[in-house]
Amino acid sequence: MSKRLRVGVLFGGRSVEHEVSIVSATSVINALDKRRYEVIPIGITHTGYWISGHNALHVLKEGTIPSTFPESIIIPDPEKQGLVVLNNEPPRIIPLDVVFPVVHGTFAEDGTLQGLLELANIPYVGAGVLGSAVGMDKIIQKQLLRHAGLPVVEFIWFFASEYCNRPTLFLTRAERTLGYPLFVKPARSGSSVGISKSHNRKELQSHIEFAMQFDEKILIEKAVPNAREIECSILGNEQPLASELGEIIPSNEFYDYDAKYVDGKSKLEIPAKLPKLLRKKLQTIAVQVFRVLDCFGMARVDFLVNRKTNAIVVNEINTIPGFTSISMYPKLWEASGVPYSVLLDRLIELALERHAKKSQLKTMYQPKLDWFKNEI
Repeated sequence: MSKRLRVGVLFGGRSVEHEVSIVSATSVINALDKRRYEVIPIGITHTGYWISGHNALHVLKEGTIPSTFPESIIIPDPEKQGLVVLNNEPPRIIPLDVVFPVVHGTFAEDGTLQGLLELANIPYVGAGVLGSAVGMDKIIQKQLLRHAGLPVVEFIWFFASEYCNRPTLFLTRAERTLGYPLFVKPARSGSSVGISKSHNRKELQSHIEFAMQFDEKILIEKAVPNAREIECSILGNEQPLASELGEIIPSNEFYDYDAKYVDGKSKLEIPAKLPKLLRKKLQTIAVQVFRVLDCFGMARVDFLVNRKTNAIVVNEINTIPGFTSISMYPKLWEASGVPYSVLLDRLIELALERHAKKSQLKTMYQPKLDWFKNEI
């Protein structure tokens, strides 16, 4: 390279996964090759205030923004293609070659951030607006996968307002349609925040009320019996590749937030001990899920596999998977022969490739007559 690429690493955000994002970003920033990249950390506080600079990670970890810390924003101006620092007169613009979002959850992983980057005409790592939005909404995601003939668990869903008006109706529907045990989930939340496993009506009522704190759409799923949690990482654009498979052995009854990040007792088994044909089938389905949901760059596809029958269901896709030191996405690629730093290089290359292809598309059309000039 004749010059280093300037990479904006976005982290934090207005999400229940704010803290997880900070840990992921720390790993990414430390691993990016400083000989190839000039890294610009860009942090978003819990309240949505954007900051940038070498100490942005530290500031977000501390949780208190000094009054002198400059606000920095990406504006939807394709002529600027950069980060605008607002403490200068006039504001200073830092051009960005590519953005690496490591912001999990709402207001980032759900297509909102991707929409801003599209308007700003800045290349970025990962899925676009549609794939990000669909990947975040567990209900829409399952409906699309089911329509495509891919295996998903039985489920029902409803709006929180509907439940509040007629709770008994939805409790009875869940019991009769699905039966216990049940999983109750906010439709658009990650890192297992707001997810509970219900074994009776009392628990179901409590868990629905808990999930309603995080989303107005509630998903209830039938629990998969004898479930093994198998995960597969996907890398690529139009011709995505599937990684080796890994198995989560959670420390709790299921892989909740504490089991993922807090108690440190959950175990990862890489590669997962699976028959060859089952392994190939899971990898094939993972690629299909990636393509059906219009994903690009990266994603992690999570499965539930019945331990006795090997029956497969797709649990969900994560379009901005965790990048912490214990995260499955990079670990699975490392087990597949792609080291962490090389994986980051490849993701940046994929982002630039996709942006270059999209840039060749026409955004203007010249009609035969300027008919619109006569319209009032």
